[in-house]
Amino acid sequence: MSGFHSDIHKMHARALRAGMTETERRLWHHLRAHRFLGLSVRRQAPIGPFIVDFLIPAHRLIIELDGGQHNPAVDAPRDAALAARGYRILRFWNHDVLGNLPGCLQRIAEEAKS
Repeated sequence: MSGFHSDIHKMHARALRAGMTETERRLWHHLRAHRFLGLSVRRQAPIGPFIVDFLIPAHRLIIELDGGQHNPAVDAPRDAALAARGYRILRFWNHDVLGNLPGCLQRIAEEAKS
């Protein structure tokens, strides 16, 4: 099962993958093709009605990049729904990834190991 609810949902995920931001591309370069700790990482992955930036399915870990648009009041219901499905969410600001990529990768590794 692909996880997509509709063809529109699938097309939206494809558009997000095609239009990745510079921050997403930089992080993806280190996470893709089992490069990161040998883990399978998916980008723009569907979980129910949501599409998350990155997903490490084996550890039920979601990685979200926030480029200044993160609004806890808006994201809280989404995060709660994902947590109810057993996922942990790790958020980084774009400037953290761009300015301290090794630190972000270390934090992801710590979360994946816990």
